[in-house]
Amino acid sequence: MLNALIEPLQYGFMQRSLIVAVIVGIICAVVGCYLMVQRLALLGDAISHSVLPGLAIAFILGANIFIGAFIAGILSTVCINIIRTRSQIKEDAAMGIVFSAFFALGITLITIVQKDNKIDLNHFLFGNILGVTLGDVRDTAIIAFLVLAIVILLYKELLFYTFDKLGAQAVGLPVNILDFSLMILIGMTIVASLKAVGVILVLSLLITPAATAYLLVTRLHQMMLLGVGFGIISSISGMYISYFYNLPSGPAIVLVATSLFILAFLFSPTQGLLTVNNQQP
Repeated sequence: MLNALIEPLQYGFMQRSLIVAVIVGIICAVVGCYLMVQRLALLGDAISHSVLPGLAIAFILGANIFIGAFIAGILSTVCINIIRTRSQIKEDAAMGIVFSAFFALGITLITIVQKDNKIDLNHFLFGNILGVTLGDVRDTAIIAFLVLAIVILLYKELLFYTFDKLGAQAVGLPVNILDFSLMILIGMTIVASLKAVGVILVLSLLITPAATAYLLVTRLHQMMLLGVGFGIISSISGMYISYFYNLPSGPAIVLVATSLFILAFLFSPTQGLLTVNNQQP
């Protein structure tokens, strides 16, 4: 058993991959808790799909792809807010319009880049965590530090804003700034997760560990801590499963996270499908 745990750690690519997986599991769970409580899962989906054109344009210009993805993600939220506030179109429809348009533009640009350069950019869609470099580890760690620093510094304000937006506005909190800060947190988290699980699966890693914790505890800080635990377990377990069974790493991580959610959904002491039914007279 011990040999099985140690064997993958002999390889540098597995060491780097595990570090990135753990970092991503932590920040996705923390930011995902805000998405869960505010019922903004669709916004996470919109931003995750909207980063693609930024990736492609940054690649074409020879710039840092993380910066390009982040700018595209923020630009998409600005577009959503403009459509939502300047027309009668509801927020969910605005998200659908923007993220589908950005995603289509990203796919088109990636296809053009691949045609001209004969390179494979599909790992942005599905993740390529086994191919992370030391530079990727560094960039992911920096993004994670910034995300966690913002959450810690603005925790009380974001807590009030999350549960009572009107109340926060009434007491004078800068609601627009907090709203934009949350958008930045989501964008940074998605950018940090691109190498691990890709655009297609990043929403699952954002939502599933947080949703699992949501079924088990009631307070936000407890939800974050438990969600981080689920995120780390999912990341490490998924990496080991992918190593020993020759499976794609990103989907393996997501499947482990989903399995943990199913267990919580069935057996949660207060909300479990089976336990609650058994407690009824």
